[in-house]
Amino acid sequence: MAAGGLGTSLLLMAGVVVAVGLCRRLTRRRLHAHQRLCAFLLEMFSTFQICACTNELCLLGDVEPKPHTALTLTYGFTVLHGVTLTGSMCNPCGTLQPMWGGGMSVRTGGLKIGAQFVAAVLARAFMRFVWSLEMARPHLGALSQGCSNPMQTTEVQAFCIELLFSVVFQLTILRVESVNPKYKVHLIALLITMLVYGG
Repeated sequence: MAAGGLGTSLLLMAGVVVAVGLCRRLTRRRLHAHQRLCAFLLEMFSTFQICACTNELCLLGDVEPKPHTALTLTYGFTVLHGVTLTGSMCNPCGTLQPMWGGGMSVRTGGLKIGAQFVAAVLARAFMRFVWSLEMARPHLGALSQGCSNPMQTTEVQAFCIELLFSVVFQLTILRVESVNPKYKVHLIALLITMLVYGG
């Protein structure tokens, strides 16, 4: 892939981050009196950002030098998401944990999980539309590839790897709760990058 393709993908992801940041700011200012709608939209926008950027990052896995570029992008965008999306869960598992612990009502948790699923569907549709425009080399053939098997392994092995990494990730998150937020973002980004490399 040419560097121009990488640059276009980076601009696309940066545009998504900026647009989501503006939408979140506008939502907080205009809808602060409507708490449920505000919470739904904030969670939806945040999850949209992560899903859209992750879809685009999947296309950049083969950028040379492998795997250094992909891992650097993973770390960088994880830090960016951590800094720009404070207060959002962006994952049903992250929402279920405080629900089970009693820190969040079932109604609020259900609202956030609903927003996350809506955002995932919207992000997938948005990225398919962007890929259909074929603005960059990575987008060529992205729609025809569909949902490929990036792990190049069996479903059972992929399930076991995902389960193991999820447990490691959740246990680590619980251990770094007391760490200064300035450093916590980098620790979590490093952990995710290591898990991606390990996977």
